[in-house]
Amino acid sequence: MNDPLQPHSHDNNVKPPHADPAIMLILPTLELHTLTLADLRELPRTQFAYSYTTDHGQHGPYQLEGVTLADLLGQYWPGPFTSVEVMSADQFGNRLFPDELMGGKYDPPLLCDMSDGESLTRENGLVRLVVPSETDNALRQVKWVATIRVVR
Repeated sequence: MNDPLQPHSHDNNVKPPHADPAIMLILPTLELHTLTLADLRELPRTQFAYSYTTDHGQHGPYQLEGVTLADLLGQYWPGPFTSVEVMSADQFGNRLFPDELMGGKYDPPLLCDMSDGESLTRENGLVRLVVPSETDNALRQVKWVATIRVVR
């Protein structure tokens, strides 16, 4: 069985799955928060330059802006957790672990809503998870983020 949170391949979805940009944050207590783009933009902002390579060639560099996943969790769940599951509206996902959220050698995972000073369009993902440590053909980048689940 293929785990959508640890994909080894996926087909590019060229059409946005739906128009609802809300993100559902699910905490270990099962408390739910519906986050809008405006909510994300109220949190501390991070910027960094980012380039990546896929089967489609070299992309970037882009100047990305958004909220780190660590800052989002600090706002809503400051307690311990074992992983964070990020799913797109088209059921593509990623599982990140606490040591990945701080960055280190790479910039930290980012809920990106701006690129090169412009807001992302719905076609571009509106809010995308960007994992700068990604080395496997962009298989950890989640376009159209719809659900973030914190697992204790």
